Amino acid sequence: MGNPKHKISKSRRDKRRTHKVLSAPFLSLCPQCREYKLPHHVCPNCGTYKGLEILTVKEI
Repeated sequence: MGNPKHKISKSRRDKRRTHKVLSAPFLSLCPQCREYKLPHHVCPNCGTYKGLEILTVKEI
C-alpha cells in the first residue's frame, strides 16, 4: 500500500479542499403569497405553481 513520501503542506492540503463548501439554496418569492420557495417548485405555503393551484394546503 502506498505511503506518503513527503509532508503535504497546509497550503497544498487547503487548495485541494477549496471545492468542498456548502452554499445556501437560491430562493425566489412566490407571486401569490410572497413567501420564499425554491424556483420551479410548488409553493409549500399556498400550493400554487405558475398561478395554478396544484396542492390543497390544510390550515393547522
